[in-house]
Amino acid sequence: MKLGLAYFHGYDQEKVNVQKQLGLCEVISGSREMDGYAPYTMESVQAIQKQYAQAGLKLSVIEGPPALDEVKLGRPGADEQLAQFKEFIAACGTLGIDTVCYNWMPVLGWYRTHMNLAARGGATVTGFRLEDTDSAERTYAGEISADRLWSTLEGFLREILPECERYGVRLALHPDDPPVSPLKGISRILTSADAFKRVFSLRESPMNGMTFCQGCFATMGEDIPASIRRFGKEKIFFVHFRDVQGTRERFQETFHDDGKTDMYEAMKTYYDIGFTGVARPDHVPTLLGEDNGNPSYGVLGNYFAVGYIKGLMEAAEQETRKLNAVRQEGG
Repeated sequence: MKLGLAYFHGYDQEKVNVQKQLGLCEVISGSREMDGYAPYTMESVQAIQKQYAQAGLKLSVIEGPPALDEVKLGRPGADEQLAQFKEFIAACGTLGIDTVCYNWMPVLGWYRTHMNLAARGGATVTGFRLEDTDSAERTYAGEISADRLWSTLEGFLREILPECERYGVRLALHPDDPPVSPLKGISRILTSADAFKRVFSLRESPMNGMTFCQGCFATMGEDIPASIRRFGKEKIFFVHFRDVQGTRERFQETFHDDGKTDMYEAMKTYYDIGFTGVARPDHVPTLLGEDNGNPSYGVLGNYFAVGYIKGLMEAAEQETRKLNAVRQEGG
């Protein structure tokens, strides 16, 4: 497994410097990195890649690709968005960036009802409480059925996966967060492990995979190690390593060592299945002295998470090596 950090608000030299001190080479880039360029063109992706390469880092994953809301909703403008996405896939493949993380959550996307819940030692975290949402509230999109979203997702995969196969770019679909349906009249369809089996059956392709977001699967109530084994390295392309406390109807984020998942067992399972892709820490607390202007993506929480995750990785790697040695001795 390779560990990296996400840059969702542009290149940050201080963060780059610390990342190198932490011994991490992988970069996950977000949409705002494209500021100053025609978005998601060869020029923009290459410029961002070059900037990190000059700093000695590798742009491995792009998370938050071109807008797809009209495609997801099946509205006018979908054809233009699909064309832009195809251009983006061609750029990634040509430049050797082989993983794109996307979602199928139109309009609302990642959603929380609370941005500053109390956590350990006075840190703050985000959370969701279904009872605090207004079930009658609607967005500009109105009512969106699950059938429509499944239909538009199938159409998207039919159009895009041939391009992904042509250029060697893997599509890593992120689960719905929170995994409750509907939200403000908009259905959510990726709310269980079984839903992903359906996604993979829509179009068989080695490029059709998932972002295994541990927090989302834990919120769903899924068994994390069992789910990792269920999908395996053939379908898990990218990992969001995080945890929560609570259920899908009422939960909050936690420090990586303070949630409900056995994180060491999860890490061992990634090594057991032979996962060698990129993971990143996700949704961290805001620590004392930090501005909570970007909830869940504080700097200090990420650095704490890196140390914790690296410790798990080293322990899991050593245990895996010992088990392999025992198996070889046993014939």
